Amino acid sequence: MAKFGFDLPRLNFAFRTAVAACLALFIAWLLGLEHPQWSAMTVWAAAQPTRGQLLEKSLFRTVGTLIGAIVGVALVAGSGGDPRPLVIGLSVWIGLCVAAGNLLRGYVSYGAMLSGYSASMVALLDTGHPDHVLSLGADRAATIMVGVVTALAVGWLLTPAAAENEMTGRMRRVTARMLRDLAIALRAGDTRMLGDEQRDLLAEMAAIDEVLDPHGAGSFRSRQAVRAMRTVLSVQISLLLASRRGSHGQNGGVADLLDEAAAGFEAGSGSDGPLARIGEAAALAGRDTDLGEALQALSRAISAHRAALGQDVGTTAHAGHVSHPVVLHRDWIGARQASIRATLCMLLVGLLWVATGWAAAPFLLLGLSIMTTIFSTFDNPAHTMRFVLIGQIFGALGALACRFLVWPFAGNELQVVLLTMPFILGASLFFSHRRTLPTAFDYAMVSLLLLHPVYPLTGDFPSMLSGAIAVVLAPVVALIAYRLIFPLNAGKRLETLIVMMVHELQDMARTEDASQHRLTWRGRLYHRLFRMIRFAERSGDTHRDVTDGGLAVLSVGYSILSLQDLVRSGALADGEERAAKAALQRLKRVSSEPEKAAAALARAGGRLSTAHPRESASVAGAAEALRANVAFMKRAG
Repeated sequence: MAKFGFDLPRLNFAFRTAVAACLALFIAWLLGLEHPQWSAMTVWAAAQPTRGQLLEKSLFRTVGTLIGAIVGVALVAGSGGDPRPLVIGLSVWIGLCVAAGNLLRGYVSYGAMLSGYSASMVALLDTGHPDHVLSLGADRAATIMVGVVTALAVGWLLTPAAAENEMTGRMRRVTARMLRDLAIALRAGDTRMLGDEQRDLLAEMAAIDEVLDPHGAGSFRSRQAVRAMRTVLSVQISLLLASRRGSHGQNGGVADLLDEAAAGFEAGSGSDGPLARIGEAAALAGRDTDLGEALQALSRAISAHRAALGQDVGTTAHAGHVSHPVVLHRDWIGARQASIRATLCMLLVGLLWVATGWAAAPFLLLGLSIMTTIFSTFDNPAHTMRFVLIGQIFGALGALACRFLVWPFAGNELQVVLLTMPFILGASLFFSHRRTLPTAFDYAMVSLLLLHPVYPLTGDFPSMLSGAIAVVLAPVVALIAYRLIFPLNAGKRLETLIVMMVHELQDMARTEDASQHRLTWRGRLYHRLFRMIRFAERSGDTHRDVTDGGLAVLSVGYSILSLQDLVRSGALADGEERAAKAALQRLKRVSSEPEKAAAALARAGGRLSTAHPRESASVAGAAEALRANVAFMKRAG
């Protein structure tokens, strides 16, 4: 099978998931639930490669399903069988859930969006019987619960615990590499000599950050470990920026200590030796210097990460969060656009249903509610829709083949259920081949969605074909929507992040007490830098320009805080204060006038050089960085 392109480990996982789906179908049928095939669909949706992810996804799927079922029941009861208020209410609810899903992260986001299309499952597939809406909602919720419990029970027995060692090892190697590079730069007397190396380091740090959320699933300790790891990443950016600000001169003593610490991390040492060397390097560099402060923070953050992993019981896991709190990026612009897109799509297709009375339109609305929610968080959902469409076409063909070529051989309802199982098991082949993998999930879901295992058999070929066409039309409509309504891809997301980062600088310059919220500002911009680097890599943008522009934003941000602190302290002479205020005034329009802002920063740095040398070096470095990244700043104009 490997010779023909099958991935055997993936086949193993997919086959046991298919067996669990068959088991869920059988249990739901035994319980007399109306749509037992939905239990099998839930197993496919809930399957995860590790126990922690399986547990957390099952939890949020349960919560999302219950919320969606309650809302769906309320919509059907409130509409009284009239599709017009039903469509309006469902469209608004889907829009709210999409907005929440785009603002949240991980399985919490999944649960929010699931509550949207779970309401569709309750409200749309039996609209003609509002009189028994409560039993309908209870049946839908129970069907999905059977799938969740079956997936959790089978998965817990057969899936491994999360492999945290891999992520910890990557973090350890990044730390060692950063310390080695800093030692080289300190010996040369120029900490800004490692431009390309620092960009590569940031790219690796961004890659680590992107995959952290799944590793925090399933337990409080795992979540603490991920939070502590993000604190280490944040401190590493601070160390990188501190090494770039000003000139630290040749310092072989600090370099030797950093090399010793790096050697300890490279050897995988779990002792306190590497941390002790970092502490000594911080003391030698000067604990009141930018470099010394950053090294101290790094030592505390690594110690806190070890405590979160249970490796250092003498340290609290929150030690690093005080100076470097984790503040994650929230895409408010993308959330608003996704909400508008989903609401408009549901309203337009719902209007088509009201105007034509097409009996299969609810299937189209149900599919569209999924397409415009879950996929709105993808980098390029329009591109993904093509694979979804292919998978759904195969799923529809499989369902038609099962219903009209296989089920006629059944003599009772049990045989109908059993004859459905080969089609479920066959989905594992789609999941394990490299060419069919992108279409596998949609094949599995649509083939089950269109089948209703009852005996005597119901429905004729034209009506089932109409339903299949309606389901397959959903990704087509969604593809058009993703192309025309706020077009979305990795490049668009990158541009949105650039706008948000640069405009935050302007907001800081306008807010006189911005330094009072410096920790929140720093944490959020650090995480946006990581996200920006990843989108630049996926969109084909110039990685160097984006990384340098992001670092320039951080440097300018630090200079804004320094200038505001100095102005508020009252310690500046008249000329110094005028220069500082003029620079802050120019920075309020940095996206449109970056050259003038850079010149004003340079003048302020010169004015401060005598009485405030540390702040002067920071401001002058920011002016230089801004001058070198004028084009980046103008992208936000």
